[in-house]
Amino acid sequence: MSDFGAFQERVRCRFYDENLLRLAFTHPSKAHENNAATRHNQRLEFLGDAVLGLVLSRELYERFPEADEGLLTKSRAKLVNRLSLANHGRALDLGKYLILSRGEENTGGRDRDSALADAFEALLGAIFLDQGFDTARGFILREFGGEFSLLTSPAGIENPKGELQELLQSRSPSAPEYRLIAASGADHDRDFECAVWHDGTELARGRGKTKKTAESDAAVSALKALRKVEPDRIGGGTT
Repeated sequence: MSDFGAFQERVRCRFYDENLLRLAFTHPSKAHENNAATRHNQRLEFLGDAVLGLVLSRELYERFPEADEGLLTKSRAKLVNRLSLANHGRALDLGKYLILSRGEENTGGRDRDSALADAFEALLGAIFLDQGFDTARGFILREFGGEFSLLTSPAGIENPKGELQELLQSRSPSAPEYRLIAASGADHDRDFECAVWHDGTELARGRGKTKKTAESDAAVSALKALRKVEPDRIGGGTT
């Protein structure tokens, strides 16, 4: 068993009750191996899943005020899918700390996606019980900061330029046109501003570090604006 003290330093969270941390890392196989009422991490996983869902839901709600509940649900699902959670577990080296049965150990349980994802959620549950919601929220936002920095639009807009073109061409044969408005900054650190036009009308503008990113940002803004105008027609309305 690896030292829990080193782990706590790594995640910047010192537990009052280390038994909660040990429980978070105890795989259900250990209970089956002992043939006894050994406690394991599934209850903590249940709690951690709820805390994670609440924190991410609130963050998405605040980041995308114009997105409906369907888009917010899709975005959250992308962030908390089994592989994503397992990768968070790997990044924290949770496999090193798992308490497994001999059989689970011998069959590669320390790197199994399900074991790592469950342990990650159980860890969140343990932090919540030991440290409270604010600490758990801070930990989650640190862990998911990278994903949020890349999430420039709700999950429902996966290909903004393609979706915008499909929408516009459903009512006009003309394709949207992207125009470079401005470019500034040094060669290694450029900022671009682009506008998207359709049938002689500017729909929206976007910015980015590349022309492609700025065009995608403009397409996202145009889709959001059109959803406000025609919610029933393009699936952005509320119920």
